[in-house]
Amino acid sequence: MTDTPATALAALRAETRHRPTLRERRALLAALAREVLRRAEDFAAAADADYGGRSSVETLIADVLLVAQAARRARRWLWWWARPRPVLAPFPFQPVLAWVEPVPKGVVGVMAPWNYPIQLGLWPLAEAIAAGNRVVLKPSEHTPRTAALLAEVVEAALGPRMARVVQGDARVAADFAAQPWDHLVFTGGTATGRAVMRAAAEHLTPLTLELGGKCPALVLPGADLARAARAILAGKAVNAGQTCVAPDTVLLVGHRAEDFAAACRAAAMPVETAVAPAQRARQAALAAGGEALPGGMVLVADEGAEELFGPTLAVRAVPGLEAAIAWVRARPAPLALYLFGASRAEAALVAAGTRAGALVEERCVEHAAFPALPFGGVGASGFGRYHGRAGFESFSDLRARVRHGPFALARLFDPPRSERVRRLARRLLR
Repeated sequence: MTDTPATALAALRAETRHRPTLRERRALLAALAREVLRRAEDFAAAADADYGGRSSVETLIADVLLVAQAARRARRWLWWWARPRPVLAPFPFQPVLAWVEPVPKGVVGVMAPWNYPIQLGLWPLAEAIAAGNRVVLKPSEHTPRTAALLAEVVEAALGPRMARVVQGDARVAADFAAQPWDHLVFTGGTATGRAVMRAAAEHLTPLTLELGGKCPALVLPGADLARAARAILAGKAVNAGQTCVAPDTVLLVGHRAEDFAAACRAAAMPVETAVAPAQRARQAALAAGGEALPGGMVLVADEGAEELFGPTLAVRAVPGLEAAIAWVRARPAPLALYLFGASRAEAALVAAGTRAGALVEERCVEHAAFPALPFGGVGASGFGRYHGRAGFESFSDLRARVRHGPFALARLFDPPRSERVRRLARRLLR
């Protein structure tokens, strides 16, 4: 019988009476990395079938390898991340020992999208396991073959007492979001993220929301236009632009749109992955009237308010850096903001004048693969961080521990209080 969100949560919550030791967690992470790598070619074939054409290189590198590396890195650093951390107590309370210890939250729910179904399902799962939690994963219904394979991998590597996979359509996803998880991770669109947050609010469930948004690329006068165009197209070509941190709109400062388009034509960056079936009609409408580049990318002049999320790139010339910053500030904060040709002073102005989950210079997208760099958004692009230690701490409760000694100056204020103590309190206020 297939698990429902409620039955999967109940089954794993019953298991939380046993908290996995660090040694057990390290063994689970090693098993997950091995099983993901063992099924690598199966994942590539499943994703290719789900997309109707997906680059095996992109699946193997951006999905499979990143998950294996994340699990192995969490295993390697787990002893350090999980250590109790001493805290210095104020003098009047001494002698006293105070420290912070990370403890598992319990059962973590992970709602993964279709665009990177392996990475965005198993990377947060691995870090939640590292923190000592049980995990229930809900893959996207738009990648059913990959979802079925994820269920096999999770069961083989972790077993049903540590992790489970729930499959189903949008109704199952809505039910999943409404469960009383101890933490919930959602990756997807902003509108759906709001619905997930409303459902989670009923149980005061803590959330990690990764929502993407329109990620701008600012090309400043100091940029080499050919190099900037190649870097932007390279980031856009990954997974056919179906990436939450893909560049969305290019803001040209001191460069003409015609010159940037010519640089893009010269770059001839091929798109090796197909647009997902559910997105094809939308992408065709967004690209209508644009300039088709060699390789499958399309340049458009007016991007509108909607995130493009495909092989379409908007281009806009602006009169100066101040206008570019104003353009970014007038829109919801993106998950990433890219800079090309910025001096240190210009980069500082952009950093001080904008909000974004990441500020990256001279390349696009690649920072999302850095396993030690906290990843997440701000505002409409989401909140919460994972990747590396940030993920371990997001999926942990940082519990305060205190062990008092036999005496302390602060105990002078224990009742009953004399007039001398009252005078001392007033003196301290001065």
